[in-house]
Amino acid sequence: MFGNSKLKKIGSVWLFVLPAFIPLMVFWIYPILKSLYISFTDWDYMSPTYNFVFLDNFIKLFKDSRFYEALGTTVWFSIGTLFPTIAGGLLLALLLRKTFRGSGFFKFILFSPWITPTVAVSIVWTWIFNPDSGLANAVLKFFHLPALQWINSSDTALLSVIVVTVWKSLGYAMIFYLSALEKVPTELYEANGLDGANAWQRFKDVTLPCISPTTFFLLIVTMVNSLQAYDQIQILTQGGPSGSTRTLLYMYYQLGFEEYDMGQATAVAIVLIAITVLLSVVQFIISKKWVHY
Repeated sequence: MFGNSKLKKIGSVWLFVLPAFIPLMVFWIYPILKSLYISFTDWDYMSPTYNFVFLDNFIKLFKDSRFYEALGTTVWFSIGTLFPTIAGGLLLALLLRKTFRGSGFFKFILFSPWITPTVAVSIVWTWIFNPDSGLANAVLKFFHLPALQWINSSDTALLSVIVVTVWKSLGYAMIFYLSALEKVPTELYEANGLDGANAWQRFKDVTLPCISPTTFFLLIVTMVNSLQAYDQIQILTQGGPSGSTRTLLYMYYQLGFEEYDMGQATAVAIVLIAITVLLSVVQFIISKKWVHY
């Protein structure tokens, strides 16, 4: 009887787990394992046959200067989008945390870029960045600043993609911070005020520690989104000019679907997955020292 009841318990557990486990296996675990398998081959994406080359794709990749350029671009792009998104989202949440006439409208306007398809957003920004008739240079001229080439120059193309990505993500971070700020106990502010703390001290000693779980969550999500950025790069710059906006993910696309070297392309994907996992582990370790629950 004990054995049967134990089997029934295990069976009931799997009954609840399978609906989530099957999609996880089909759409996440299996594709990763398949990509790892392909990275050890010379498959050209078109031929039905291929050869095993084992680590040759990774060796070739690590000798390719384009890989290190794409890795550097990915790092700068991630840093350039991470901190402005977190700081900007928090600032907007602090400004809109109190309900006032029209506050709901402003929240909707700021959040709307996040729910708008990236392709549509990027197409609009190509017009804004037009060096001859775009709004960006019109604003610069209004303030008597020199016009820029934006996405047409390797000096400013990455900055342009960062601007679009941050602009799209600000509302997302703001919504999470608004929710987190509402959950900060007012008693903590009152107690801190009795100690003679000013506004900055209340923010530093009460607000930041209480919203640290949200900050940690946004750090991970924003970092992963930056590593996976593709649509805005494809629409705005196609990885150029001169490879200045070629990230690791875009390099994967070029190797696989333009050069038909799927073996090396999946090697790039495996490296990108490894970087994502490593960053997540590091962030979780660091979070134990500064996240207050």
